[in-house]
Amino acid sequence: MQGNMNNIGKKKIAVMGAGAVGSLIGGILACHGQDVTLIGRKDHITAVQSNGLFIDGVLGEYTIAIKTAEQLAFKPDIIFLAVKTQDLESACRDIKPNAAGVPVVLMQNGVRSIDIASGILGKHDIVSCILLLNARFVTPGTVTCMNKEPIIIGKASGENKKVIDDIRSLLNPICDTTISDDIRGAQWTKLLINAMANGIDAMTGLSLGEYMQDRRLRRIGVMILKEALMLLDKAGIGLARLPGIPLSAFKALISLPTPVAAFLLQFAIPSKGNKKVVTSTLQSLQKGNKTEIDYLNGEFVTLGKKLGVPAPYNATVVKLVHEIEQTRVFYSAAELDRQFNFNWREK
Repeated sequence: MQGNMNNIGKKKIAVMGAGAVGSLIGGILACHGQDVTLIGRKDHITAVQSNGLFIDGVLGEYTIAIKTAEQLAFKPDIIFLAVKTQDLESACRDIKPNAAGVPVVLMQNGVRSIDIASGILGKHDIVSCILLLNARFVTPGTVTCMNKEPIIIGKASGENKKVIDDIRSLLNPICDTTISDDIRGAQWTKLLINAMANGIDAMTGLSLGEYMQDRRLRRIGVMILKEALMLLDKAGIGLARLPGIPLSAFKALISLPTPVAAFLLQFAIPSKGNKKVVTSTLQSLQKGNKTEIDYLNGEFVTLGKKLGVPAPYNATVVKLVHEIEQTRVFYSAAELDRQFNFNWREK
C-alpha cells in the first residue's frame, strides 16, 4: 500500500485514542509513507510494538510496523483525536502542551466535540471529521475494516484553508473524503442515524442486519427517529446531507405512519445484509467499557429538556444502555417491545 498523499509531503502525525478507528486510520496513513505514532491503551500498544499492527477486512490484509506511545510527548504536525466523547476533555488537556499551532482533527460521534476541544485548545485549526466507515477492534494489535464508506470533514475553526485541503489529501486514499460547508449540520444528521442504529444494537446485542429483520425493533427505531426529528424541527436545527444518505427521502419515510415506516425501513438501510457490522456503542459494551450513549440519544433528551418537550423514547434508550453497562445482559425484541410500550400518540 505504499504511495504518496497527493504530494502533501511527509507529516508527523499523532493518533490519540488509537482504538479500532484510530488504529485503522493511523495504520493506513503509515502505509502511505506518513510518520505516524499511535497513542492508546497499554495492551494494544504493547501488541503493536511486538508484532506490528495487523489490519484485515475490505481494505486488504497486511501488517504494519508503526510507532506507538502511551502519551503524547512530542509536537506533531497534525493530531487526530479518536478518543470517545466522554474522554475528549481529558485528552485535550493531555495534548495541550504539544498542540499549540497544530491542526487537530476531531473524530468523535455526536455534536459536542467542537465546543469541548475549542474550549481547551482554542480555535486554531480544528477540523471535524465524520466517519461513516466501520472498524472492529478484534484483539490487541488487530483491527478489521468492515466497510469502505465515505469520510466527511469540515472546518470547525481557523482560517487556514490549506489545513483542510491537506487533511482531505491525507484521508482520501483511505475512503472517499468530502469537505462539508455545514459540518455541524452534518454532525446532527449523523447523530440522527446513530440514535437508531447505535441505540438498538446496544440494547439488543444484535447487528444492524439482524435487528432490521424484526418488525418490533424496526417500529422502535422509527419512533426513536420520529421523536428526534420532532425535537430538531422544534429547535430549528438544520440537517446537512451526508454522502449516500438521501436526507429528504429519509425524512419523508420517517414521517409516514409508524407501521408503514417500520415496514419500509428494512429496505432503506443499505448495509442491512451485513450481519458483521456493529456500532461502536455495542463494541464498547462487548469490551466491558462505558458507552457514548449520553452523547448520542442523550443529546435528544437534553434538547427535549431545553425545549420543555418530553423525549421518552430516547430517554428509555439511555436508561437501558446504562443498565446494560452494569448488567451485561441484553434485551430481547419482546422485552424491548414491552419497555417501549408508551401511550404514544402517533401521527
